Amino acid sequence: MDMMADLPVAVIGAGPVGLAAAAHLVERGIRPLILELGESVGAALLEWGHVRVFSPWKYNIDAAARALLDRSGWTAPDSQGLPTGGEIVRDYLAPLGRLPAIAANLKLGAEVTAITRQGHDKVANEGRKQAPFVIRYRDARGEHRAHARAVIDASGTWWRPNPIGVDGLPVPGEGEARGRIAYGIPDVVGKVRSSYAGKRVLVIGGGHSAINVALALMELQDAAPGTEIFWALRHASVERLLGGGLNDQLPERGALGLAAKQAMADGRLNMLAPFAVNRIEVQGEGLVIDASLAGKPFNLAVDRIIVTTGFRPDLSFLSEIRIALDPAVEAPPALAPLIDPNFHSCGTVPAHGIRELAHPEQIGRAHV
Repeated sequence: MDMMADLPVAVIGAGPVGLAAAAHLVERGIRPLILELGESVGAALLEWGHVRVFSPWKYNIDAAARALLDRSGWTAPDSQGLPTGGEIVRDYLAPLGRLPAIAANLKLGAEVTAITRQGHDKVANEGRKQAPFVIRYRDARGEHRAHARAVIDASGTWWRPNPIGVDGLPVPGEGEARGRIAYGIPDVVGKVRSSYAGKRVLVIGGGHSAINVALALMELQDAAPGTEIFWALRHASVERLLGGGLNDQLPERGALGLAAKQAMADGRLNMLAPFAVNRIEVQGEGLVIDASLAGKPFNLAVDRIIVTTGFRPDLSFLSEIRIALDPAVEAPPALAPLIDPNFHSCGTVPAHGIRELAHPEQIGRAHV
């Protein structure tokens, strides 16, 4: 009798990818065990719930998840509509998470702290393929262990933002200034408006998150004219950042780039590029930034900093299993050349699946 066949497949993360994976398992008659760090499904999306995505609903709903939802009497959103992060959770992930086949196997507030093979450390070979995975996780009731035949890591990267330093490290003073620094896409015109209205705000980053933040600050500036916006880019060129404009395959993304370009032309954004922070010092209620601008010393006094420099995966719980990662982008080697930002941008990544995501622990784990 195959004892492994009776075990679930562990899915780490209950976001769009994790719940889609769980739906595919359910459709195949395989029991999932879904472990979500947050207190709700889509917890990371709720952190940027006010932001509207580029892609319409038809690209955001998984086929297996839709099949499960349709059988429950779910009303699908308009396939051409552009949802916010919050709407994706409310209208899709939350209903999916409430389905009995998902809800019965979903653990919220569960932080995965380690994964290993039962009775085997990373080095041990004998009997390794036959040993189930052991997932150690922690919740409000304490520490637990669960066994699984396979593991799908869909934990994402949201909870591990990159620091300010261009070298990938926090700059001196960044930790001390943390109370005046936000990472990601804060709701500057809504929930945290009072922290930014009438303030001098520095946005650091050269991606679409940075554009979203800069344009939201401009909206805030309309209501609070004393708001000053500084946008710092690590590189001098902004053309790649601004996207394909009217020719963009995703019109909403193109419109975002065009809006940012117009804001620059209007002089509403104080552009700083190429820009690198050397040190941050807390002075009274504000921050003094020692930086370099175009290779020359530059000082700037601001009230707040918003950091949109990307994210990285948390690999801390994977130390006892055998994984292979590209040394630069920290993705599986077969996937890395498809997503390397040195060569690719949004819209150029081809479809990929198990072959690109599998790791040396056989096909027992895919990292997404």
